[in-house]
Amino acid sequence: MPLTLEIVTPEAKVYSDTIDSVVIPTREGEIGILPGHIPLLTQVEDGELRVIKGTQTLHLAVGGGFAEIVGDNVSVLAERAITEEQIDEKTVEEAMKRAEQAINDAKDMNPNEFEQLQGMVRFAGVQLAMKRRRH
Repeated sequence: MPLTLEIVTPEAKVYSDTIDSVVIPTREGEIGILPGHIPLLTQVEDGELRVIKGTQTLHLAVGGGFAEIVGDNVSVLAERAITEEQIDEKTVEEAMKRAEQAINDAKDMNPNEFEQLQGMVRFAGVQLAMKRRRH
């Protein structure tokens, strides 16, 4: 019996399909989800999410959010998510530099803005690590 996985961000549905298993980065470490998993609600950490379907493995960079497992349905509500194929290394590097520069230049930055910029830097780092590891 397969799992149904849906990954959604505030901007779009990033992924939706039936799969064999998924590995999700959480605050407590990576967790593997197979059919028949117990119900679970967990916080998603910035990192690499792996989707296994047959002999194929799809890699996505995810940033922040929550994952809910109920029955054989897995819902990931992420702040950010992108498939490995969609990552443009040069664009990510430039965005990372701009965010790091904004952090360095800020004197009295709003704590929310600071956390948002740090999140952008972390997510960019995840994307670059994922892309460079396989190429």
